[in-house]
Amino acid sequence: MSDDYAKGLEGVIANESALSKVEGQEGQLSYLGYSINDLVENCSFEEVVYLLHRRKLPNAEELAELNETLRNDRELPEGVVNFLKEAPKDASPMDVLRTAVSMLGLYDDRAQIGEPDQEANRQVALSLVAKTPVIVAYYHRARQGLSLPPVRQDLSEAAHFLYLINDEEPSEAATRTLDIAYTLHADHGMNASTFSSRVTVATLSDFYSAVTSAIGTLKGPLHGGANEGVIKMLQEIGELEKVDAYVEDCLTNKKKIMGIGHRVYKVLDPRAPHLQKMAMKLTEELGDTKWIDMSERIAEIMRERKGLNANVDFYSATVYYSLGIPTDLFTPIFAIARMAGWTAQVLEQLDDNRLYRPLTKYVGPAELSPVPALADR
Repeated sequence: MSDDYAKGLEGVIANESALSKVEGQEGQLSYLGYSINDLVENCSFEEVVYLLHRRKLPNAEELAELNETLRNDRELPEGVVNFLKEAPKDASPMDVLRTAVSMLGLYDDRAQIGEPDQEANRQVALSLVAKTPVIVAYYHRARQGLSLPPVRQDLSEAAHFLYLINDEEPSEAATRTLDIAYTLHADHGMNASTFSSRVTVATLSDFYSAVTSAIGTLKGPLHGGANEGVIKMLQEIGELEKVDAYVEDCLTNKKKIMGIGHRVYKVLDPRAPHLQKMAMKLTEELGDTKWIDMSERIAEIMRERKGLNANVDFYSATVYYSLGIPTDLFTPIFAIARMAGWTAQVLEQLDDNRLYRPLTKYVGPAELSPVPALADR
């Protein structure tokens, strides 16, 4: 066996997938052969869910059936609602989401271990897409002591989430903005959270365990938590006039600039321009362009000085902030969108399952030692 290995499995191909193609050198992203650019312009998030789950775009009848399924499966079990009401008010929303999603499995007799029933799993997958935003919104309201609006069946996924968190009808602009953000975040190759979901379900554990693994993985600041860091950075800088000095200090002291650069994309993240456009439009409508102006200046400096581009987190943070969404809900919204991809990836894993069992390069003692008596240690 060779001593060579790839730390963090970087560059290692562990499976096959037809769902999303991430072309880092070219700065392109596609789902099932459709460019993310075309999908954003021509499809709703629900159409993207169907595409990922069924591997084709829906016709009008299929889309109507999907919408009906999602909208009729939003209601949470009473036990989960009670948990959301009683959870600590200062808990991380990602921790609450992880626990609530795990709890859903307790109320679903389809959550079986062993050889999969893929048709039942497809139903579970859509149930998770439908219920995840309700969990996030309900906890957000419960922690403020606010009422929990009853779920509705007449709103799209994006509109329904905005309705739940604000208890009022969202504008078309806000709904469209969030719908685009959902589409852009729906899937992204073998990222860390997707990998963890596939590793978990590959043991023939249940669907809820797999998605709970994914949520726990997404929580980390090196993955989904990055967009929260962007707003915190902008708030720390405070004003456009202070951007240059802040960036200079970071470069001098080798501090990370949040939202700049990407592990895979070596050119511009193809998702970033769409959110950049939405961020500029939203802030102009609100009459306060400070945050996007600061963001654009940071991006400009980093392109010129380091040859690095903004990634999707850089602009999604400003979009969510402009929609009035609290910073600690940014990563849960990422999870809401990515639930489409996680569930599709889990289904794909089970279609042709093989247990993941990589090797480890051992770097401990080369020779065996006798175990000394307790008194001699």
